Amino acid sequence: MLIIGERLNTSRKGLHEAVEKRDEEFLREIARKQVENGANYLDVNCGTRLEHEVEDLPWLAKLVQETVDLPLSIDTPNADAAEAALSIHKGKPIINSISAESDRYEKMLPLVKKHNAGVIALCMDDEGMPETAERKFEVASKLRERLISDGVPEEDIYLDPLVQPVGSNQAAGMVVVNAIREIAREFPNTHISAGVSNVSHGMPKRKLLNRAFIVLCIAAGLDTAIVDPNDADIMQSILAAEVLSGRDEFCAGYLAGYRAGKIA
Repeated sequence: MLIIGERLNTSRKGLHEAVEKRDEEFLREIARKQVENGANYLDVNCGTRLEHEVEDLPWLAKLVQETVDLPLSIDTPNADAAEAALSIHKGKPIINSISAESDRYEKMLPLVKKHNAGVIALCMDDEGMPETAERKFEVASKLRERLISDGVPEEDIYLDPLVQPVGSNQAAGMVVVNAIREIAREFPNTHISAGVSNVSHGMPKRKLLNRAFIVLCIAAGLDTAIVDPNDADIMQSILAAEVLSGRDEFCAGYLAGYRAGKIA
């Protein structure tokens, strides 16, 4: 399981102000903690600072990579901000994100190819966000085919079926699970990612819902999760789900986590 740490996002409490004030040590500590707790990539997002994003995103990306030795997920729909951050990035980045929407696709694809980046591919098109598993799979299939035909290696594509809150649609969780299952069955060599915590937006005890949801998603075929790695419970759930879904060979990851004290 590839873990993309979600905490360096200016929509989170205190982050908008920290980026605005250039509070380096506060931000460095957030980066360090996510790495200590098992992140493989760190997502960087300055989306709430629209007027300053072109300056803020590369500044934050540079600060994070000076602090920890991890590649980043550059999270923005703004091609100029993405290019500014990618131009100073070390290692293989992930661009979060592209979609099948014509304007967004045309703006982001050249950056994906120029920087040899992985890309999170959101399963939405010019008709909007699909509401059924069947439509999500249909958009995913077309987007994957288009990316490959445009020269993006399959192993660099992370199809994202777009998690929506169960608080506004109780079927939303299983719609995504069913879409993941179909994508994994049809395209076993293409990655599947999800912003897991979106499922619990607006609900009480969000972490409980997130933990249950990620187990369902992993069983269906999810291999990349945008989560809070500082949430020990969700990280334990990931280890357990990978064992039980047969994806942790010889239970090696689970046993390593146990020996490292990551399983309470």
